Amino acid sequence: MPDDSAGDEDAASTSGSAEPLPTATEEKPEAKTDGEGYVGDNSEHKEEYPDPDDDIGGISTPPDDEEMPLADHIEEMVLRLAVVFLFGAAGTAIGILWASEGISFIWSDVVPQATERPPHLYSPLELWLTRIKLSALLGIMIALPMLIYQCYLFMRPGLYPNERKYYLAAVPTSVVLGGLGMIFSYIVVLPILFSYFTFYSEGSAEIAYALGETFNLVITLTGFLAIVFQIPLFIMLAIMLGVTTRRWLAQKRLYFWTAFAGLSFMFTMDPTFMAPIFVAITMILLFEGTLLIVKWTGRE
Repeated sequence: MPDDSAGDEDAASTSGSAEPLPTATEEKPEAKTDGEGYVGDNSEHKEEYPDPDDDIGGISTPPDDEEMPLADHIEEMVLRLAVVFLFGAAGTAIGILWASEGISFIWSDVVPQATERPPHLYSPLELWLTRIKLSALLGIMIALPMLIYQCYLFMRPGLYPNERKYYLAAVPTSVVLGGLGMIFSYIVVLPILFSYFTFYSEGSAEIAYALGETFNLVITLTGFLAIVFQIPLFIMLAIMLGVTTRRWLAQKRLYFWTAFAGLSFMFTMDPTFMAPIFVAITMILLFEGTLLIVKWTGRE
């Protein structure tokens, strides 16, 4: 007679080794995805992204560029501006020592027949304020190169090598152009303007130039023409960096002429309109002369 116990043991072992069937109440585990269509373990399909500092397709970050906290940037900027302020303050202090001699020298060069037309004071502090203004102009002249250099040091980590080359070339060029603008104002513009003012008023009134108002005009024109003489540099840099083209500037010249006239009448206004007209003509000549030079060099 066959052994039923052995059959029962085999059935029991078979039923014990079989996996239980999922019931209706059991939930299947959700499939994992990384958002790119991969299902399964994310580590197997993790996409490697390149380092942003690596050269990708010919586009790379500046070699010295590094991330810094905003507070560190602000601290560095304040320290560099403090250096510029110290240079300007030192130039102003030196200027005050010889301000009186400077006033006499400029007056004799600018005002026609200066010995017959001495400066007149119409307020108690007019002489001192004029000395301070003239000394401040000297301080600005001394601080300007340092300001440009400190700006370069601040921006240097974020500049590409070609941009550094352009900036370093622009620094001395800017200083030279600013100096030329001041010299042009002192030698050409101011003598012509004051000769016209004298001729315009002669015969109808006794001429008595006020010291403060006269030097306000001298300082304003000198400083403004120092900025105006930066026009060639701005145009050349914009074309070299690919911001614009000579052809586009030539096509929009009437807009630039209008802007030049507006700026001239805004910053160098006088009742005779001679100063703004003279400055506007100077700006237009610088603009057109730069375009001619660019065309001659073959840059379009």
